Amino acid sequence: MTVKEIIEKLDLKCLNEANLDAEVAGAYASDLLSDVMGNARSGQVWITMQTHKNVTAIASLKDIPAVIIVRDGVPDDDMLEHAKDEDICILVSKDATFQVCGRLYELLK
Repeated sequence: MTVKEIIEKLDLKCLNEANLDAEVAGAYASDLLSDVMGNARSGQVWITMQTHKNVTAIASLKDIPAVIIVRDGVPDDDMLEHAKDEDICILVSKDATFQVCGRLYELLK
């Protein structure tokens, strides 16, 4: 499934149009940056409530094509600018982490 298909099926707001054709191999949900650095895998979508530039730095390091910010979080301008530079799609969901994870699991299983 591609990032674009996930956006459509989960009714996510896309804040930039990066990596829309990237294949998504799974997802990782965590708000602890060191946890994501140690455990997320390339090609996964990252689900978090974090909205600062360090998120995109780690997403770039781990080759994560898209980040889903939950509960209508508003990313910092620094995060959006860095996401643009690193070609990382920033998405926003109105739902909480639990709901996003469940819906995404059903799509990707």
